[in-house]
Amino acid sequence: MTLLDSRTLGRARLGFAEEKDLDAFIETLDRYERGEISADAWKAFRLVNGVYSQRQEGEAMMVRVKIPQGILAPRQLRALAEVADRFSTGRGHLTTRQNIQFHFIPLGESSEALAVLASAGLTTREACGNSVRNVTTCPFSGASALEPFDATPWAEAVSRHLLRGPLSSTLPRKFKIAFGGCCGHDCVGASFNDIGFLARVRDGQRGFRVTIGGGLSTLRRNGILAHEFVPAEEVLAVADAVVRVFNRTGDRKNKHKARLKFVIEAIGPEAFLAEYRREREQIDIAAEPLPPPPRREVAPRTRTPRPGFEQFAATNVRVQRQPDRVAVTVRLLLGDLTSAQLLALAEIAEEFSEEGEVRTTLEQNLLLRFVPRQHLASLHAALDAAGLALPGARTAADVTSCPGAYSCRLAVTASRGMAAELTRSLEGRADALSIKISGCPNGCGQHYVAGIGLQGSVRKVGGRAVPQYHLYLGGGFGTEQAQFGRLAAKLPARRVPQAVARLIDLYAQEGSAGEAPEAFLARLEPERVRALLADLDKLEPQDARPEDFVDLGEDKSFAVETTEGECAA
Repeated sequence: MTLLDSRTLGRARLGFAEEKDLDAFIETLDRYERGEISADAWKAFRLVNGVYSQRQEGEAMMVRVKIPQGILAPRQLRALAEVADRFSTGRGHLTTRQNIQFHFIPLGESSEALAVLASAGLTTREACGNSVRNVTTCPFSGASALEPFDATPWAEAVSRHLLRGPLSSTLPRKFKIAFGGCCGHDCVGASFNDIGFLARVRDGQRGFRVTIGGGLSTLRRNGILAHEFVPAEEVLAVADAVVRVFNRTGDRKNKHKARLKFVIEAIGPEAFLAEYRREREQIDIAAEPLPPPPRREVAPRTRTPRPGFEQFAATNVRVQRQPDRVAVTVRLLLGDLTSAQLLALAEIAEEFSEEGEVRTTLEQNLLLRFVPRQHLASLHAALDAAGLALPGARTAADVTSCPGAYSCRLAVTASRGMAAELTRSLEGRADALSIKISGCPNGCGQHYVAGIGLQGSVRKVGGRAVPQYHLYLGGGFGTEQAQFGRLAAKLPARRVPQAVARLIDLYAQEGSAGEAPEAFLARLEPERVRALLADLDKLEPQDARPEDFVDLGEDKSFAVETTEGECAA
């Protein structure tokens, strides 16, 4: 399969794949299968190329596809559909870092799957491992009425500059970058990334507020402020300097203390910033971002309106800076898309969006932008025919979750099962509350920055294991800093939906006018929470039911089966 045509996508968008990556993967896989390289060497190589093992025995692989800035062209959607059908489970899964993952791909077929992706300009290079991960960008950037300017081209410049860079795949630990500022606040969690860029304008000049060393997991930190304002053309120099300092100072012996935030914790913010400034002085490189592709006129065919349009328009449609254009959120259950839906979205993007693209979101949804307002009812009908017209985007039922024990070696609980149950029980509620779930403390589901965050855990009742969740309240992305939720309770899994319903009802009864649910939960006194949930917290052997010992979405007794994880490697 040739990759010669994979550089240009759509009207002007360039791909990120390179033929040499695929050649190297095929060669290294062959060497591993012939026994010429060790299992550890093969593991390190495939992780950098986005392929890693699952918790299941055998050679079932999860393949993570990098989606820089969350942008997908129709041709790429069709390639993703082919991978889902030919090699995976018939579906793909969107992550909280705007990537797409495929599970249960046989190792022996992984190179063929990568070839299909590369033919459409998609890469898995540095999607995992100790590398610079996908550079996330607010999906509304370029369309928001609140943005200082479109940060997407600058984020793309950083993505292209660092991808396959001399240090980008050999760092002490994974490294994350985010660009935002287009929604009037930290819309992408820039503050808890290793580098966070928030768009700003000063004296007519474009630039960014820059923070360094943020992170979630067991040590939650907002990044330290490196620049209140740095000119936009210096973003490559800033990124280069931070990567170089991290490469030199990060802990390569203990991966649990190897993230950049631990370097800053150890030497102090001022000492780290001094190191950064010295490195920055040695770098002379200016960013030259590519212009966004031109938009085009669309003339979709008229469709008969379908029931549910008004509710869909109320929750899933947002006015753009261009008043006659709208951005439409395609809400996905558990972040999943079938191959048929991927193919349908390719057709829908070409027909309805003047960009001819879709964007992935941090909430595991998709966004269609630059849709002429007069075609909105027809777009809803087209989405409905594909099973993609679910209302309720950004409501409590729009739950975010990591894959959990479905595939991850580190997960304690089946977080997807909990997400499905909460989605079912909260469907139709209008509360604009963020609920995020992770199957372990690492926080891939970003539960630490949710109004209600749930972290998988375990307790013993009568000598038997019961799945439980740590309940965090009052988290959020904030304006320039994240608000990390506080641990409020530890509840048996089967009782979590009831606890969530009580908390939402309490907000409805006592929240101040105009107060966001996250703000209400953040100010809720711990004693009040304990009293509200006291009966749900207690579980004595004589009161336990058989289902208490079975995780949500599972059909067998719960048991903790974590192993050495590659997902966090």
